[in-house]
Amino acid sequence: MRILVMYDLPAVTAKEKKIHHSFQKFLVQSGFLMMQESIYCKLAQNQQAADAIIKQIKKQVPQTGLVQVLTITEKQFAKIEYLVGEKTSEVIDTDERVIIL
Repeated sequence: MRILVMYDLPAVTAKEKKIHHSFQKFLVQSGFLMMQESIYCKLAQNQQAADAIIKQIKKQVPQTGLVQVLTITEKQFAKIEYLVGEKTSEVIDTDERVIIL
């Protein structure tokens, strides 16, 4: 199973930034990997392990902001489609400026 944690925490004041950073640090120290900014993922062996992880997250949730937890199976996780924009390349692959001596 996979556990996805998605959060939106305010980070305007110094205190809010500190809370945001400490929650993010908690996720990383708990074995979560960043998929995207504010979206973290962790592998759990079974539903019982997932429930224990979610219980730990609930203890660390800040007073302000929004934290969402989604548990999905490995089969569902494997179906994620990665969509990216048009590929750009800085490599010039033409011979327009080649000088033959």
